[in-house]
Amino acid sequence: MSLYKFKMPKLGESITEAAIIKWFKNVGDPIEEDEILLEVATDKVDSEVPSLVTGVVSELLYKQNDVVKIGETIAIIKTDGKVSVKQKETVLEIKENPSPKKTLKKQSTSNKGGAFKVENSNLFFSPLIISIAKEHHISFEELARIPVSGKEGRLRKSDLMNYIKEGRPYKFAQPVTEKSGFQVPDLKFDKGTGKIVEMDRMRQMIADRMVFSKHTSPHVTAYVEADLTEMVEWRNKVKTNFQIKYKEKLTFTPLFIEAVAKAIVDFPMINSSLDGKNIIVKENINIGMATALPTGNLIVPVVKNADKLSLKELASEINLLSLKARENKLKTDDLTGSTFTISNVGTFGSVMGTPIINQPEAAILATGIIKKRAEVIEKPEGDSIEVRSMMYLSLSFDHRIVDGFLAGSFLRRIADYMENYDLKRKI
Repeated sequence: MSLYKFKMPKLGESITEAAIIKWFKNVGDPIEEDEILLEVATDKVDSEVPSLVTGVVSELLYKQNDVVKIGETIAIIKTDGKVSVKQKETVLEIKENPSPKKTLKKQSTSNKGGAFKVENSNLFFSPLIISIAKEHHISFEELARIPVSGKEGRLRKSDLMNYIKEGRPYKFAQPVTEKSGFQVPDLKFDKGTGKIVEMDRMRQMIADRMVFSKHTSPHVTAYVEADLTEMVEWRNKVKTNFQIKYKEKLTFTPLFIEAVAKAIVDFPMINSSLDGKNIIVKENINIGMATALPTGNLIVPVVKNADKLSLKELASEINLLSLKARENKLKTDDLTGSTFTISNVGTFGSVMGTPIINQPEAAILATGIIKKRAEVIEKPEGDSIEVRSMMYLSLSFDHRIVDGFLAGSFLRRIADYMENYDLKRKI
């Protein structure tokens, strides 16, 4: 008989801790290898974590809502002693089944080591949050004023770090009483009757992020229309041979991302974020692409170093990320590191859109439906009316760091790359 020390797995390069949302097994329950043991949440995504061994759950060292560092032991599983090479480092051999020593203590509910509950509030502060708060001299009263995005009123690390980046706007805020200060009036709107659909966790996160983005960035949207006739003609001509040669479907998305990456190289300031009074111009060009999940929610997988990928590599990466999204198999690394985002609202039949910035980026592009229209074409020999494939592009940008000239020039450059397409381009 052996004891297997189950550790919080690595969930992404930039992830250092995760919160336990739910245990699927209790102490004494049998568990099979690859059977789901628990669900965890990070600032990016929720993940189900399977067991690496078959056995019986001996101990659960943490409880729901506890935040645990990556690599820490979170559970003990009794096994038959047969382990794989990758598991040997985490197995503790015992004799006569004595009670194993706990290497980690359960989270306390005191202020020193565990969750802290604010009086008259539903907020729980993890040890990680408390540690960051102490480092920045933030009181519990101030923490209680920060808008939260975590499940069951949990203040997430991202909530706190965003609050600090904003300059701690509620640092000197005083409680608002009924007799003083402005309060949002309760207008008692008639919201009607009907079926009640509770928002799932992801929809709540999307709602919080959208409100946060509109609250944080002064949004301005610029528009241009692009003539994609040559691009459409070239793609229709080569898509069959492209799929035969590379075993990859050629959609318009890699063509759009290719044009956007080129324009970012020309206008690098659009590939930036605001950090206090400093503008961070990103070294890498990582393009996020808003993608629909089977649930109807949107998620943003990221094409890393898009400016350095060939068209074949772009198509391959985009097809893989889209497949993972449809099958709910996206990992944390697939969703992190975006520096600029594209939302293809044309796939839903929309002519154009006014997208909300994916924080902390400086801008987001929406591409509308490609639609044939009669257009006046100016030529040296005279004007003519032709049927052309037209598309609207709309760029929402953060006016704190991007002015109208930069946004307009960048947007026009994208359209130029799309319009001036080489019909002789080889695949």
